[in-house]
Amino acid sequence: MNTFLFGIALFFYFMSTVGHIASLVIRRVTMAKISMWILFSAFCAHSIYIVLRWAETGYGPVANTYESLSFVAWSIAGTYLVFQTMTKTRVLGVFVSPLAFIMAVGASVTLGGDIAMPEVLKGSWALIHVMLSLMGEALFALAFLAGLMYLLQDSLIRKKRVYSFSRILPSLRDLDRINNISILWGFFLLTFGIIAGSVWARTVWGSQWHWDPKLISTVFVWIVYALLVHQRIAIGWKGRKAAVLSIAAFIIILVTFIGVNTFCVTVHTFM
Repeated sequence: MNTFLFGIALFFYFMSTVGHIASLVIRRVTMAKISMWILFSAFCAHSIYIVLRWAETGYGPVANTYESLSFVAWSIAGTYLVFQTMTKTRVLGVFVSPLAFIMAVGASVTLGGDIAMPEVLKGSWALIHVMLSLMGEALFALAFLAGLMYLLQDSLIRKKRVYSFSRILPSLRDLDRINNISILWGFFLLTFGIIAGSVWARTVWGSQWHWDPKLISTVFVWIVYALLVHQRIAIGWKGRKAAVLSIAAFIIILVTFIGVNTFCVTVHTFM
């Protein structure tokens, strides 16, 4: 049953991706609206899958890398859908849906298989740490996507092409708002995820700090986003500059994540 539900979610993610791309090709917002509801269907099926999988295994939805990919895909889709109640950014789904679909495809590698749950992850603090951190990173990914579309729309306006492709894209104001809220809440969740992780580390290893590459890279990412949040709130940065910085910050996340997992030995082997 779980495998079937995930398959339905994967199918809807794919159809939403196709629909959003088609909305750009035919330049119709109506197609984007339909695709948004398809994405909502994918999110609902994915939510039920996560709940049933959690009940079946007894572990949270972040037991290994593949489960974490599934959780991040779900978080990105859900957060984006929430923003639809506040803004008119349906065409942003042309970036969101493919990302959620690709992550769901990656998660399907171990679909329905047994979970090799690390012993250190069997505590509640570990689950809180990982889930909050991943949700924060999902929001950073959404800020990254909103930043990309902001730069695209801004470029079209500067080139005075507003009567062709640009007219179906979200407004710069809505995209900047999504970027801002995503970064603020992402930073909030990552901060509390790090705090939960320090409590977990104290319980497991007797110390809050270890010179682990994944831990060092996470703190570095936190500092980068702390600076970005400061510039947003204290200096009042917004618009194009904020979009560029959110893109650069998320690229740093990807580089550090890939670099640490590829070249470094870390106790965070489950991520």
